[in-house]
Amino acid sequence: MPLLMLKRALKKADGIQQYLLKSSDPHSEIDVTRYCQIQQLQCLTQKISDTEFHYLIEST
Repeated sequence: MPLLMLKRALKKADGIQQYLLKSSDPHSEIDVTRYCQIQQLQCLTQKISDTEFHYLIEST
C-alpha cells in the first residue's frame, strides 16, 4: 500500500516535490527504495522502530 500511495502522489506532482511517506509495512523498505532507484528519485530511509519506517522522497 505505501508504494501505491507514493505512485499516486507522484502522478499528481508538478515540478520538484518532496514527500514524507510513513509506513508500518516491513516490506516497504525494499519496495519503496527499489522503486525510487528505478525511477531515479532521491530517497532517504529512516527506521523509526520495528514497525515504523519513514521515507523522505524527492522528485525532480
